[in-house]
Amino acid sequence: MILKKVQIIGVPEHFNFPWQLAIEEGAFKSRGINLEWTDIPEGTGKMAQLLKDKETDLAIILTEGIVKSISEGNSVKIIQEFIASPLLWGIHVAHGSEFKSLEDLKGKTAAISRYGSGSHLMAYVNAQNNDWNTEELKFKVVDNIDGAVDALSEGTADYFMWERFMTKPLVDQKVFRRITDCPTPWPCFVVAATDKFIAENPGTLAHILDIINVYTEDFKNIPSIDKTISNTYNQQLIDIQHWLSLTKWSQKNLSVSTLKAVQNTLLELKLIDKVIAPDKILHIQE
Repeated sequence: MILKKVQIIGVPEHFNFPWQLAIEEGAFKSRGINLEWTDIPEGTGKMAQLLKDKETDLAIILTEGIVKSISEGNSVKIIQEFIASPLLWGIHVAHGSEFKSLEDLKGKTAAISRYGSGSHLMAYVNAQNNDWNTEELKFKVVDNIDGAVDALSEGTADYFMWERFMTKPLVDQKVFRRITDCPTPWPCFVVAATDKFIAENPGTLAHILDIINVYTEDFKNIPSIDKTISNTYNQQLIDIQHWLSLTKWSQKNLSVSTLKAVQNTLLELKLIDKVIAPDKILHIQE
């Protein structure tokens, strides 16, 4: 059987473990699909660029990041929600830093993976939540979490927003100290695909969604899944159990009302120029 090759990308985080399981167990190959996963540790900004450059077919990507990218002309659609719960962005400083409270970070420099990334966009959301002047935000591009460790340790940036649980080992190791959390005001991850892939491969796309939705629906019920994730991602079991209790996978389309909330927030923060029609962003399956 000749397999249909499909490229998919995502962050190397526990949210995406259902994809790894499905690939390892041959679920896609049984439907004639060779799904090739690539980890993108730099996150959403980099993934949006790879979609734009047609270097991938699919991405598991932050909702606000891909909405911003599509609004700027990226020929991509959101296929469905992937994680229905918010992402908990931990706000971190260097362990030995003098900063003790969120207020201490007002006017300070945020480390971000790149412009248009979640770490960039959520710095605006956090500023808005605390009535800071968003026009006074300062950023230092650090590419990934290793770059953030260097920047905070060397003092070239003051704080770094990244998924709370994936960053917890650095807190345990006394590299970072977490000041507080900033949850996304919407479902955090979606499945996105290039317009070209959607147009040329509707059947393949339907098969991929069928498979991953079966895996995510039953994911929390897999025996000892907490221990498996803990070992795979070098996380403490108690942290993974807490994370699992907060995380909800989705098998549904992203709602128009949620999309409007994301767009309105991005517009208010001056991160997009205009709100565009839902059918320019969402691919609604028949």
